[in-house]
Formats: sequence, C-alpha cells, structure tokens
Amino acid sequence: MEKYQKIELILVVIILILILGFFIYVFDVGGISGFVLLGKEDLKAPSDFITEDKIIADKDKVIIKIENSVLSRYTSSESMVPVFASSATGIGFKPEAEGQIHIGDIVSFKQGSEMIVHRVIKRGEDESGGFFVTRGDNNNFDDKKIRFEDIDSVLVAIVY
Repeated sequence: MEKYQKIELILVVIILILILGFFIYVFDVGGISGFVLLGKEDLKAPSDFITEDKIIADKDKVIIKIENSVLSRYTSSESMVPVFASSATGIGFKPEAEGQIHIGDIVSFKQGSEMIVHRVIKRGEDESGGFFVTRGDNNNFDDKKIRFEDIDSVLVAIVY
C-alpha cells in the first residue's frame, strides 16, 4: 500500500469515528452501551403510596393494606431494566382519579392490545382534557399521550 493510500485510509476511519460520535451525541444513543440511564435527566422517584401503618410484618408473613390492589407479572421488553424484569411481581392499585397519579409513578396502561408498564414523566392538559406522557426508563423516546381511562394500575411495590 502506498504512503498516500495509508493516509487516505486513516482519514476515512477518523471521519467515520467522528460521524459516529456526532450521531451518539445528537440522538442520545446511550443504548449502544446497553444501559440508557447513564447521562439521562434525573428520573423522579415514584410517590410514597404506602405508609408504615399499612404494613404488618410478622416473622412468617408481610401484609400490605392497599385498597383496589392488583398483582402483575411482566413480560420484559427491557424498557424498565434495571427497575424490573420478567421475573418480578408487581403490586399496584387501580386509581380512582387522575390526582392519584404523579410524575415519577410507574403505571400500566393499554396501548392497542398490548399492556405497557412505564414511568410517568409529564402531565398536561389539552383540548381533550388531562393526559400523561410516559417513558420506559431504558428508552430514548416518550410514549404517546395517554388518558386516565387508559391507565390500568399504579405500581406501588415490586417483589423480586
């Protein structure tokens, strides 16, 4: 290989590396590492729904008093890793009003025929009323707006 061909090859490689770096920076592609949370804006923690007086811990059992409670198992798309994966069991409640859902809460909701479990990152109002915007903790994109009637439950505990 001639001297100029080697220089040309090195320049092409450098340009490709710069283009890749620019792509990662502009589109926030943290998923290349497999863990998107690094470098993301601070995520809000879920609301504290269960007060200590609602928990009874004996040596052979734990009882958590939750009105309208539901149990959930997950089929992991890895969108909520590391919070939970398919082996976890979720404990939640069916909300009765929009005010029971806060930014940071993890909700399950119907999207078409699929049940999604993601974190609420925004609340808002538009011409159709109140809405929520959700996102999987391990995703780079927000879900579509969802309405209160789409929300099945709010997660309050995860059992691993």
